[in-house]
Amino acid sequence: MYFLLILLNAYFVSFTDKPTKTAPQLSPRAVEQRAKWNIATDEMDYPVCGMYIDSLQRIGATIYHKSRWFNGVTVEMDATQAAKVAKWGVVRSVEMTRDDTTPSYAPLKRMKRQQEETQNDQMAQDLTVNYTDAQLATYNLTPLHNLGYEGQGILMAVCDGAFHNANTLSCFRQSQELGHFDFTDDSKYGYTFYGSKGTHGTECLSTISGIMEGYYGAATQAQYYLMKSEEDDTESPKEMDNMVVALETADSLGVNIFSVSLGYTEFDNSSWTLPKTALNGKSTRASLAATIAARKGMLVFVAAGNDGTSSWHTICSPADADSIITVGAVRTDSVPGNFSSYGPSADGRVKPEVCAVGVRTTLIHPNGTIVTSNGTSFATPLMAGLAASLWSALPDENAMQIRDRIIRSAHLYPNNDPLHQMGYGIPDAWQAYQMDVPTGIEDVRSQKSEFRCQKVLREGKLYLMYKGQMYDVQGKIVH
Repeated sequence: MYFLLILLNAYFVSFTDKPTKTAPQLSPRAVEQRAKWNIATDEMDYPVCGMYIDSLQRIGATIYHKSRWFNGVTVEMDATQAAKVAKWGVVRSVEMTRDDTTPSYAPLKRMKRQQEETQNDQMAQDLTVNYTDAQLATYNLTPLHNLGYEGQGILMAVCDGAFHNANTLSCFRQSQELGHFDFTDDSKYGYTFYGSKGTHGTECLSTISGIMEGYYGAATQAQYYLMKSEEDDTESPKEMDNMVVALETADSLGVNIFSVSLGYTEFDNSSWTLPKTALNGKSTRASLAATIAARKGMLVFVAAGNDGTSSWHTICSPADADSIITVGAVRTDSVPGNFSSYGPSADGRVKPEVCAVGVRTTLIHPNGTIVTSNGTSFATPLMAGLAASLWSALPDENAMQIRDRIIRSAHLYPNNDPLHQMGYGIPDAWQAYQMDVPTGIEDVRSQKSEFRCQKVLREGKLYLMYKGQMYDVQGKIVH
């Protein structure tokens, strides 16, 4: 069956106020976590006024999304309707976010992904056993796994462009997925959430949750929601508003960690292309929403982008957001991938903050085979998986404390890469877990980049061998 792609104008309508204070739509988990972290309910938590939405529907506008954080809605309507709405006294602004421009940039973006999938199939034959050992060892995650910390109790959201076969692949335990959301209108054109267009999302998910012979994800015990915000055939600012509602939904569900391997700079309508000066964390709703999510207690991971060798060269939105972790790509020997986008942000903040394996990352393809591929897209969920395993070991800490541990454990910290490609470098999960814990191994904790322990099993107990001395898992010397 073929579907005719007919693009319709989309607008973001921002309102002046919230005259009614309907109860915040937060899940019991979200309420519990807000209380645990002492995060107060504020104006942003109240829904958009229902009377305003009704008024839009009465003039024939179709509601796509409601954003409580930005007190507005994304709607489908024509130019005449938009001009009328802009004159309403309760409307702050009306901004077009998608027009009927013939897709031009989006097909190029899709072609790059198809080429990547072809490369995957060709490289599958080159792999050897224990495929994921090297990428987990790069940031020293295995010792935490050996202690049983693999994301238990942590709720994640993976946001991408659909997830082919993620609901049927045996490498995923289906009980770990708590639900899925499609914030696009792709279903009108025959695209389904788990359909064949969603290879990228499934591969990202596999780095976190995949388990099969010779393959192990970074946080296989974490539960997760899957969210689609990327529209397959178009590239427009509306997709950033799709991401905003994904972040808001994750917040309402009590999600701890949000991983998104999407970024925006260029669009089908070239007049909307972002200037580099806009990458200051404050110019797009997607970047602002990522920062708001962090303020609401979520740990947000965003891919730096793959423009290191292109004329653009630098990061994209929402990788420029404040208080998140933007992730660059390195090889398993810690050398940065030449394609990994550079920082800093336009206002001079360190970007990316850290790096993970994004060169020949080991993945599970939606056809069930183990493959490798390149991209900060894959480094990002790997780092999110590290955070989930670390957080499960330190459940009484909040998102910013976990973020701080990850950054301070990176091998360049407190310095950062002067070329602005690696940020503070590659985190050490085991060191992040150990830091600031009073133990007798101060010399170990001071050796950030060198701390790689040998694990020893003696009489059923795990010990760590470091520089000829044996320690228990609390860091005490074993005589």
